[in-house]
Amino acid sequence: MSDATPGRGAGEFAAIERIAARFGGAPPGERWIGDDAAVVRVGDAVVGVAADAVAAGVHADLALTSLADLGWKALAANVSDLAAMGLVASRALVTVSGPPRTDLDELYDGITACAAEFACPVVGGDLTEAPALVVSVTVLGNAAVSPPPVFRSGARIGDRVWVSGALGAAAAGLRGMRAGRVEPLLAAAHARPVPRPAEGVAARELGATAMIDVSDGFAADLGHVLDASRVGCELEGLPVVAGATLEDAIGGGEDYELVWCAPPAVNMADGFARRGLRSPILLGVCTGDPACRLLDGRPIGAEGWRHQLG
Repeated sequence: MSDATPGRGAGEFAAIERIAARFGGAPPGERWIGDDAAVVRVGDAVVGVAADAVAAGVHADLALTSLADLGWKALAANVSDLAAMGLVASRALVTVSGPPRTDLDELYDGITACAAEFACPVVGGDLTEAPALVVSVTVLGNAAVSPPPVFRSGARIGDRVWVSGALGAAAAGLRGMRAGRVEPLLAAAHARPVPRPAEGVAARELGATAMIDVSDGFAADLGHVLDASRVGCELEGLPVVAGATLEDAIGGGEDYELVWCAPPAVNMADGFARRGLRSPILLGVCTGDPACRLLDGRPIGAEGWRHQLG
């Protein structure tokens, strides 16, 4: 169970903790509730598993985007959750619950496009009638990797904080669409956000100690890493996509860029260049005071993205 759904509040986090307590701790070599995905043993295999759902009217306004976009987003969110551990999704299960007249062909146009883009075919699932449209996806990926999957809890004092790209595009795109100002690149960032599995693998292989994807918003998601790792941070500057605001970058969701921590000796820029990837951006450093969360000398805050459609 991931806790990376936009709009979560304190009550929902408490509910996740209560659910986790019902099942106890994971056995050695596994990772259960609390990260972007789970890592489990199935026979001799070690598998990464992510599961998430998108709901029409909550995660997407179908007056602004299409059913195909909703399908893309449903699969992309899960590909991104595995990417946040440095893993690659390889198979997907899709369950669609919705009204009888739902255009499944259009919905699956988006799912199919995302599956092809990230080499993650749909191998099963379910269809059922329901009053509202909800698309639930589970993805699987090989977790028997070296170095092992990256969790949220490994950042150390002195680690550098990195991000895979500029932020705020999805939030700016949604705001513009609601106002009737459609900037194609920003609108596309909201309708069809792009996961970063190659960047996640690179960060893991180069020595990332903790990682997460930006789904709730930068401040909230970095906060999850800092909380789990019991460190603070001092950051200088935040890269903002052209046309977005700093507020979009800090609190906007569904950018699906990756944020990670790594020891200062790791040359992330050189490692990414060798792999043919765009250069990651150095943001700052992890500190020993968990209460210290500064951006350009000011408190970052903890506000994440809140869905308020309509």
